[in-house]
Amino acid sequence: MKPCSNYRKRIAWLALGVLDSREECEVRAHLQTCPGCRNYLEEMSGVSDKLNACRIDPDICASESFHQKLAHRLKAQATASRWAVVVAQLQAALPRWKIALPVFGAAAAVVTALLLVVRPPAGSSPRSSPIKSATAMPPAKRDLPPTISNYQMIANHSLEKLDEVLTTEGNRNPPPAPVYTVSSFAHVTLLDQELD
Repeated sequence: MKPCSNYRKRIAWLALGVLDSREECEVRAHLQTCPGCRNYLEEMSGVSDKLNACRIDPDICASESFHQKLAHRLKAQATASRWAVVVAQLQAALPRWKIALPVFGAAAAVVTALLLVVRPPAGSSPRSSPIKSATAMPPAKRDLPPTISNYQMIANHSLEKLDEVLTTEGNRNPPPAPVYTVSSFAHVTLLDQELD
């Protein structure tokens, strides 16, 4: 028969003789009614008697490796106990999180609902929305320099505007630019050689 789990530690302490009188009376009263705990007390008393009968030689010296192993185990146990402290602190904080988590969830639900209410329907055009898009392009200006990036920006906004801007640019009279020909390059090269 097995001993009762809530009495095992106190029975071992009774066998060692370290219980106070009140706890000893309580354990002995339990022993009268529980045969499993009585057997356990007999086993623990036998172990305690054998331990007390052993003589320890005070001249025994432990090796250096024993001390290193012991120090390593103590450090590992200290690290494990630090984790136990962290876990205990988290468990102590858990009841507060049980209250805070639903509050955060409710706040997130309210914010999401507000965003859905304020957001325009999916089928509406951006011009009918009172909220202007951050990426909306201002009306095309005719004085934008004719660069590829400006043309891409206008095309992303409206192909009709791009067509209008390209037509306008095509109708403009470009400023006169110098026309280079192969003969003009040859003439400059000959002049450079004569000056040397």
